[in-house]
Amino acid sequence: MNEPVHSRSVAALKNLFIGDSLAMPVHWFYNVHDIDRAFPNGITKFEAPPEFHPSSIMSLHSTSAGGRKRADSHAPREIVGNVILKGKQSYWNRSNVHYHQGMQPGDNTLNAYCALTLMQTMNGPDKHYDRDTFLKAYIRLMTAEIPAHPDTYAESYHRGFFANLEKGQPPHKCGAVTHDTPSIGGLTTIAPLAIGERLRGTSLADTRKLCRNHLALTHPDNFLADVCDAYVELIDALMFRDDDTHVQELLLKAARGLSRRDLSKLVESNRPEREVIGKALSTACYITDAWPAVLYLACKYHKQPLRALQINAEVGGDSVHRGAVLGVLLGLINGQEAGNLFARLTEHSSINRAIERLTFNDAPTA
Repeated sequence: MNEPVHSRSVAALKNLFIGDSLAMPVHWFYNVHDIDRAFPNGITKFEAPPEFHPSSIMSLHSTSAGGRKRADSHAPREIVGNVILKGKQSYWNRSNVHYHQGMQPGDNTLNAYCALTLMQTMNGPDKHYDRDTFLKAYIRLMTAEIPAHPDTYAESYHRGFFANLEKGQPPHKCGAVTHDTPSIGGLTTIAPLAIGERLRGTSLADTRKLCRNHLALTHPDNFLADVCDAYVELIDALMFRDDDTHVQELLLKAARGLSRRDLSKLVESNRPEREVIGKALSTACYITDAWPAVLYLACKYHKQPLRALQINAEVGGDSVHRGAVLGVLLGLINGQEAGNLFARLTEHSSINRAIERLTFNDAPTA
């Protein structure tokens, strides 16, 4: 493997966890003034989440299925507390509880742990992704009696998956459909899969298909799958590019749901970031706006990776999952971690081991 490809791959995966953790304390803050009040100096380093979350609607979310509470009126069993997030159910029925209650500076959220779990499953004998191996590891992660992650919250897709599993459906058919299935969080585990397979010589076409099928395990949605294709193709183009490749052109080419022309206009404008992501583009999880928001920040701040991740956190909304995807792109562009923050992650040692094994140096190139 040539050195630029290796350094880009390692940086991308490190930045996934950096982007996730950096945004964690203000995840799903929808009023930017609340972010400014909680962190008057901005998000410049890893922080603990404040106990009071002014935008939290966790108490409205179902603890027995995906979606909101009205969706679980006939659910046979509580999922949160009994099947997943054991010991955490008490946080779900109180107002203004932070989604990541009790987590520490440098901790990663649940979806990042799913990305770590996927990487670890690709360190087996044949070094490739296997659907059933991943599903077994995912179920172990989520249902461990002693919590295997520090998070308090599980997105709708996790709750829907385990509600279906409890009904006796086979794991590979447990993906649930709710109003927020087409969300940016679905892309969190895609980069490790795509990077690992491409480094092992799997063709781009086969890697794209693997990623699409993996996504459908938890996020069965056609438009999200189309964005996943664009994400995988962008990862590949940035990984294996020549030094003179125009990075912004690759980013703009990946636009979905917003025309390349409109995205280019946003990048070239002098509008404040909180106006672009907050008014022109929603800060919510829905992929139609979240994906262009990631590309916008990557285009505008591709030479300032730490600043890009800080801005991503400070515009609010589903900043954690945007940050993970944005971090991947910035790592691939710059070939280095953002702000030398990786060593401050709580689980940096185990994450680093997984990255080293996934990006081993004797793998074939493109």
